[in-house]
Amino acid sequence: MLSRHLMSLLVATTLLPPFSLLADDEKSAFAPGGKLVLVAAQGAGEGPAWHPKLGLLASFGDIWQHPPQGQGESGVYLKNIGSNGLLFDRQGRLMACQPSKRRVIRFEKDGKITVLTDRFRGKPYNQPNDLTVDSKNRIYFTDPKYGPRENMDQRDSAGREVEGVYRVDSDGKVTRIITHEVDRPNGIVISADDRYLFVADNNNNNTDGGARRLYRFRLNPDGSVRLKSRKLLFDWKDGRGPDGMVLDQSGRLFVAGGRNKASKYETAEKFKGGVYVFTPQGKLVDFLAVPGDEVTNCTFGGPDLKTLFVTSGGKLYSRRVNVAGRLPFPTLK
Repeated sequence: MLSRHLMSLLVATTLLPPFSLLADDEKSAFAPGGKLVLVAAQGAGEGPAWHPKLGLLASFGDIWQHPPQGQGESGVYLKNIGSNGLLFDRQGRLMACQPSKRRVIRFEKDGKITVLTDRFRGKPYNQPNDLTVDSKNRIYFTDPKYGPRENMDQRDSAGREVEGVYRVDSDGKVTRIITHEVDRPNGIVISADDRYLFVADNNNNNTDGGARRLYRFRLNPDGSVRLKSRKLLFDWKDGRGPDGMVLDQSGRLFVAGGRNKASKYETAEKFKGGVYVFTPQGKLVDFLAVPGDEVTNCTFGGPDLKTLFVTSGGKLYSRRVNVAGRLPFPTLK
């Protein structure tokens, strides 16, 4: 008969890729007995964002709505938005990175669009990708450039192209907080105490040896970044790097990344497509395999915020978790 210790290792091996095992003293992130569920077969390329009344919104050219279970069919919620990362602010207003128009916007309760920022120092952004918000309602967003490299108007003082990270204060002032410390910033999230900023560095743009790393930075009380505090948490090496991410109430990071089918510049042998779960210190403690060539983003939802929603290959999946997620809106009662 197998010992309990050996059995735990065997179970862990089925959950995680071969490069790491779930430690005996780490509780699995995912609810026992559950499985990955296909929620919608289309309309979920990126985003996503949960609202208790609207359900799950996701970017897929348009913004799609996937209503709470039993309340209707998936369909287009807002047409021709061309958005990427989505997030509800603390007032329940939908914010969106809109790379199609090189800006960050907010949908007001009356349906009008407020442009939060569309340029820095008089120049347009590259492709605003993802965003997060701190306890003081300051917005942080990433601005990479994927695809063709023309029309990169953001430059540093030496004239070099910049794919940066920016902060928008509540008075509308915009500050570039990361210039070259991250190669191609993608996903971004801030810790509950505003002390740490997590940034996905994902240079998967037809590049050999590009950065595919997860970094953590220390923040000052004014929202500026201590650039020398940069800490490498995880490196996907020559696999597909980290994309969107979200935090649970215990501070663990749920990071979409990896590939299930190799591309010219990205392998798929070691870092499979799915959601990688890390402690705030960067220890890999769990993994959820998700089908599709590219697993792009994830968020929490459901009445108890214990459902993880994942976008992959234009499809929407869900999986129950043990610890509730942490979102600006809605918050747990």
